[in-house]
Amino acid sequence: MDAFEVSNSAKMEHMEVETEIEIEAAMIKRRSLVGVVSLVTRSFFVQAVALASTFLLTVFLDPKTFGIFYLVSAFINFLTYFSDIGLAAALIQKKEKLEEKDLRTTFTIQQGLVLFLLTIIIIFSPWIKQLYGLSSEATFLLYSLALSFFFSSLKTIPSILLERNLKFGRLVVPQILETLTFNLLAVFLAWKGFGLSSFTWAVLGRGLVGLLAMYIISPWRIGFDFSKESLKTLLKFGLPYQANTIMAVIKDDLMTIFLGRIIGTAGLGYLGWGKKWAETPLRFLMDNVSKVAFPAFARMQDQKEDLQKAVEKAIFFLTFMTFPLLVGFSVLASDLVKIIPRYLKWEPALFALYLYSFNSAWATVSTSMTNLLNAVGKIKKTFKLMVMWMALTWALMPIMGIKFGYNGVAIASALIAVSSVVAIHYGRQLVKFDLVRPIFKPLLASLLMGILIFIFKPNFGNLFLMIFLRVIIGFFSYIIFSYLLIGPSLFLDIKKLYAEFRKKS
Repeated sequence: MDAFEVSNSAKMEHMEVETEIEIEAAMIKRRSLVGVVSLVTRSFFVQAVALASTFLLTVFLDPKTFGIFYLVSAFINFLTYFSDIGLAAALIQKKEKLEEKDLRTTFTIQQGLVLFLLTIIIIFSPWIKQLYGLSSEATFLLYSLALSFFFSSLKTIPSILLERNLKFGRLVVPQILETLTFNLLAVFLAWKGFGLSSFTWAVLGRGLVGLLAMYIISPWRIGFDFSKESLKTLLKFGLPYQANTIMAVIKDDLMTIFLGRIIGTAGLGYLGWGKKWAETPLRFLMDNVSKVAFPAFARMQDQKEDLQKAVEKAIFFLTFMTFPLLVGFSVLASDLVKIIPRYLKWEPALFALYLYSFNSAWATVSTSMTNLLNAVGKIKKTFKLMVMWMALTWALMPIMGIKFGYNGVAIASALIAVSSVVAIHYGRQLVKFDLVRPIFKPLLASLLMGILIFIFKPNFGNLFLMIFLRVIIGFFSYIIFSYLLIGPSLFLDIKKLYAEFRKKS
């Protein structure tokens, strides 16, 4: 073979590699786009059920019952994060093809940790009951959450296999069944007067249904193995990732446990109510986008231009959908609690709701940034962010809680949220994404909409009709303001999204 043929062959190989990269990039974009749409559209009904369920539960149950549920859940959530040591995330993030020994090594280690943690729960449950003055019902709730935690650990590997291949259309099915089971059972039992036990049976039902559904949709033959080589490779990413996760749980769930002693279970109930409603748009939109974004960003980490565009689109989608919901709900909340007389018991939590809505707006962007940093392996920077947020949480929340009660905790949460500018700075050091179109324009359109519906208060005799009219005006005004600020590209993006989804369908 002469020099010309060698050169020509090299060029052909280079072109083939470039073509493969382009095809893979296009596939990742398409699957990611369809994944987001699938998760959002297929979970729309479930979210509607969850919203209705939350509303009905807060009608049937009192703030103290909710506070106990949040407190006991925080204990289990705190222990849950020690059951994985980051191996699941490492399997998703891993560039190379997964081997069976990787999966079985992860499963073996995880089950060992889970059994150890369940033992701790059983041993320390009498102490927890005495410390917080929990009833027998609350103790049974603790045990049901622990058993549900075990069920959840068995779903890890099948779930990873779906996420790894960006098959989010299938992944959402167990989530739908779990949510329906939990909410329908909880509401029915609360209506029948079961009180706190409503959550106990709902948690058990959710765990069993989710486990069965996951193995039907993503079958995996359970097996045990231990490979030092696999463990060593996975721990390089897994341990720093889990350190960040543990920071988050110390910041949130351990703080909830601590606050239970400062502001009481009723105070926790008010905080939980405000936080639950303020974070509803995040649970509906951000969780679904984040689930797709992490593996998608990981697959694009060597393609900087594609990664930049993907980050901008992810942030824009989140802010465009989330900001108006947060602003609109905050403006209308004081009237919404007056629709049903039994709902007025939550009026003391309105101030907390406003502050948690402010917090959620920041979280929309900061979570995208930590997702980006984790996906490309910049775990140390995420760790620094978690240390900062944890330090601020433990420095501000207890002091503010002691001084101002549960509203003081909400004020501290809002102050901490502003520190998310550091996360945005880290993200832009990695990828120079635009700030104006994805963040500032949706924010300005949302604020203008909020001002309009705040001023517009028609004096109808029917409160429900008045709120409905303000919602309609808010919706159309937001579309108009967004078009004026963003331009025709807004509708082009929607058209592309629809075209890709139709192509998949």
